[in-house]
Amino acid sequence: QVQLAESGGDLVQPGGSLRLSCAISGVTSAPYATNWYRQGPVERELIASIFNLGGHPYYSDSVKGRFTISKDNAKNAVYLEMSQLMPEDTAVYYCNIGRFWGQGTQVTVSS
Repeated sequence: QVQLAESGGDLVQPGGSLRLSCAISGVTSAPYATNWYRQGPVERELIASIFNLGGHPYYSDSVKGRFTISKDNAKNAVYLEMSQLMPEDTAVYYCNIGRFWGQGTQVTVSS
């Protein structure tokens, strides 16, 4: 059973930075993509994705140039480094692999 656990969400001021982590366990097939989604008031948006075997990550236009996705296969973890945060980045951020989802972590950008 695949299990995903996000952490690192917090309240941060506009312009600030935050690092989210996704701890991954139970994945037995390869290759696979680990995705970061965020759920705002209207929709769930795919914002970044990375394959465990490498390659170019994907970023949505809304986060490109501000967020960086990375992986540490030895630690079975994927990270999302977020910078230049804006109030519109406020959302619950989810880690996803296939049909499996974490519980989400809240990011609030506010002064």
